[in-house]
This record gives sequence, structure tokens and C-alpha cells, in this order.
Amino acid sequence: MKPKYNLDKIKFATDGPTFKRAVDLYEKGKVTQFKEGIGTYSAVVLGTKPYRVSVEARRYGLATCECYLGQRNILCKHVAAVAIYAIMGGKKLSKDDKKSVNQQKCSNKKGELSKEELVETKKAITSAMRYVKPYRGPSRIWFSYQDSLNEGCARLKHLVSQLPVNIQTAKLLVDLLLRLDKKLCMSGVDDSNGTVGGFIHEVVGMLQEYAKLDPQCINTFEKLCGRETCFEWEEPLVRIFDERE
Repeated sequence: MKPKYNLDKIKFATDGPTFKRAVDLYEKGKVTQFKEGIGTYSAVVLGTKPYRVSVEARRYGLATCECYLGQRNILCKHVAAVAIYAIMGGKKLSKDDKKSVNQQKCSNKKGELSKEELVETKKAITSAMRYVKPYRGPSRIWFSYQDSLNEGCARLKHLVSQLPVNIQTAKLLVDLLLRLDKKLCMSGVDDSNGTVGGFIHEVVGMLQEYAKLDPQCINTFEKLCGRETCFEWEEPLVRIFDERE
């Protein structure tokens, strides 16, 4: 059977360096003895030593590996390599296939989203936000929970990096920051690893770039004035608003 996930799912659910190492294992033929079972794939991945790996077909995150990371329920390069093999079947990866999606940067392009594009972007943000959820489980699911936060932030990073710079998208980013802050302060999201907080600060940095490229964007920062946030991340933007000409 074909897996229920695709390469994009693996990219978003796996950090950039791990995905790159997984691609390297796949391309060098290190995924051996690949077998398709009932709803699962198994293989032996040749790393520092041979590691037995099992990955479910319906959900990429449900996997086991004999390596030290796998024994701690952390998604490793061996699991990602087997999942890639399940999708590609040994076929060659294209340049786009191998490209990571975890980079975040301002597009530096001025422009405006159409009404349809704005609706689709908002839908995509809401979909990605579902991965940033409360932690209500036993300690054994801690790492899978962190994987969910990582994937949500990776999807959001990809989205915000595509946005053109203007007051419309600046408002979108300010609203996104406030939604994330509410999740951290009131919804039980456990950000012990700083994944969500780190993303918030990166978006604040992007908005500072927006202010330089299009001063009209500064008007959207007024919404942050007088607010108290989890990490006081709003301060640089409020300062820009207060010092505007």
C-alpha cells in the first residue's frame, strides 16, 4: 500500500539537518532489506551500524528505530530515510524533492495578496496552528508532542516566508503572533524547548524588516500597544510604533 503521507509531510515534520542526512542515506543506498507489511514498512538502515527501522504507512510519526534517538522516541534520520524510500521506491529524488522547508526569512518583495490568496493563506495558517496544541498526556508522549510543535512552526515558517511585504500581510503576522501568544499563555501549550517562542521572535524580526521596507506596516503595530505578552516579544514593535515619524 502507498503511505498516507508525502515528502512535504516528512520535510515539515523533520528538522532541516535531519532531513538532509536522511536524503543522504537514501541516495547512497543505505536503506536495505525494505519490506512492506500490513500497514507498515520495515528496513535495515546502514548507519554507524545496521539499524532495524519500522514506519507506519498511515502516519509518519509512528515509527521505531534501534538507534539511540529512536529509543527515546525521537524522529531520526533512519526513520526519515525509510519513509522516503516508502514514497519513492528507490527512484531518484529531484532537486526540489531534496530542498528543506525549514528556513524562515522575509521575502523582501513588496506586493499584495489577492482576496482569494488571502483566504487561502488564512486557511493554511489555521491548519498549521492545529499542530501547536496543548500538552495533555503522559511523559512517554513528550517527544511526539514536541514533534507536533516543530511541525506546526515549520509549516508556519514556510507560509510567512512566502508573503509579500505590505500593510495587509503585516496585519496578518501581528494577528498570528497574538494567536500564538494566547496559546502559550492560556491554552496549555508546553513550550519548554522554546520552539514556539523562537518562532515568535523570528516573526518579530521579520516585522521589523517590514517596517523598513514599507513604513505603512508600522500602523499595524498599534494593536500591540498596552498588551502584556508571555515573553514581552512585542516591545521592539511597540517601540517602532512610538518612535514613528
